[in-house]
Amino acid sequence: MTVWPALALMALMLGCGGAPSVGTLENIPPPAAPPPVTYGLPDQSVLKEALQGKALSPGEVADLSDRLLAEGSSTFQSEETMARLDMLLNKSLKTENPHYQAKLMRNLGIIHYHQKKYNLARQELQRSNEINPRDARTHFYLARLYAQRGEYYQRQGKQKKSRGQLKLAAMELGLARKLEPSNSLYRQDLKQILRQDQGK
Repeated sequence: MTVWPALALMALMLGCGGAPSVGTLENIPPPAAPPPVTYGLPDQSVLKEALQGKALSPGEVADLSDRLLAEGSSTFQSEETMARLDMLLNKSLKTENPHYQAKLMRNLGIIHYHQKKYNLARQELQRSNEINPRDARTHFYLARLYAQRGEYYQRQGKQKKSRGQLKLAAMELGLARKLEPSNSLYRQDLKQILRQDQGK
């Protein structure tokens, strides 16, 4: 007869298959994610310090360059910042991590695009695309490059080459839209993009 109270007590302690009791692992929250790296400095200062020897991981360099190269950023008007960022990205490309390698390569391509070093930009963006074909921004910049080349060939009177480049541009822009359909930047048509690029 004393078995029933012991079983009842055991069932109460084990939770009877109902909701887990307070002491089980299911109720312990997962550890908090580490806080994001904050430098306490403007990105320009972080960039300068990194070139003076402050160690940054490839991920930190990728994130820093993403922030500095955001669309509409003043970075594109500063040759000094672009040159510094170019050096830091090249230094960080030694990473074995393909995710960061693709971002670093893409950001180098963006820098060289804005510096009008189109062949170099194309090589870097294509390399980034080989590593990560699902990056919308890479496709967007490839579209811009092909559109630029299409315009160039059109001015040269090379209509067939121009049409080929503009077709590639439309394809790349379509991929960017497909990957990030809510990004309004990618909703522009090629003519708008070219006008903005020429208005720089």
